[in-house]
Amino acid sequence: MQQRLAILDDYQDVAHGFADWAALEQDGVSVTVFTEPFASPDALVAALAGVDIVIAMRERTPFPRSALERLPGLKLLVTTGMANASIDVLAAAEHGVTVCGTAGSPTAAPELTWALLLALARNLPAEENSVRAGTWQTTVGFELAGKTLGIVGLGKIGQRIAAYGQAFGMEVLAWSENLTDEAAADAGVRKVSKEGLFRDADVATLHLRLSPRTEGIVGEQELRLLGPEGILVNTARGPLVDQDALVRALSEGWIGGAALDVFDQEPLPPGHPLLAAPNTVLSPHLGYVTRESYRQFYGGALEDVKAWLAGSPIRVITE
Repeated sequence: MQQRLAILDDYQDVAHGFADWAALEQDGVSVTVFTEPFASPDALVAALAGVDIVIAMRERTPFPRSALERLPGLKLLVTTGMANASIDVLAAAEHGVTVCGTAGSPTAAPELTWALLLALARNLPAEENSVRAGTWQTTVGFELAGKTLGIVGLGKIGQRIAAYGQAFGMEVLAWSENLTDEAAADAGVRKVSKEGLFRDADVATLHLRLSPRTEGIVGEQELRLLGPEGILVNTARGPLVDQDALVRALSEGWIGGAALDVFDQEPLPPGHPLLAAPNTVLSPHLGYVTRESYRQFYGGALEDVKAWLAGSPIRVITE
């Protein structure tokens, strides 16, 4: 029996270059690739009517209970990575949908975090535009050595960022609700309170998972504590930060600048206030967008599909 598979949100139209999806044809699976985001939940449901298998790229397309209820034909939902806050895993199980994940790159997001920080510190976007416009040296940047780096969330990514900061000669602080003294000591960082981190850090960088507990964890109070020379870096998830407060902080000079890879709405719509905010470096959620990461994502997704077709699902996500 023919089955239909949909690869969603392949913005760069590269999915076929990172896994041999044509190999599924011998298993009776037809593959359709969507390169544009869906305009609405209704558009998502209409496009996926009759689809049995979906490959979701991170949290680009949400699958809440309301969507899963309207997709009775869906049987397998593969997310890249082993966690996806945009998928209601419990609702998927209730509707007979198996959810599977993939491995991912441990270095892609930390490297982009540091690239954004350096770009902001030395005003690289503005200076590149200056060179191309025929002018020369229009800004004065700052050095990271001797500054204090505050890491919100000392997980696998946060630990790599701590090592980067130490390599650049920075003092490193860390905070999260569940951070232990032992974990901080193992990473060679100083555990502080959240208030202390934003008060003392020259650069605050976020590396938490998004959840109801962490949504809006950085708001006006934290941004004001960061101060007029402080820098905020967010390559984790946009809603960790109160974006209205962030826009005000940038526009009114509460903080010195922000380097952002993630936003409350993605892709960023025209006219979004962050597009006009001063002292920012913005990138379009590139944290995981590398050749190495995509090989693991798409290659792992293909493995998931083959295993499910064979009746032995792998990397099943249950919560």
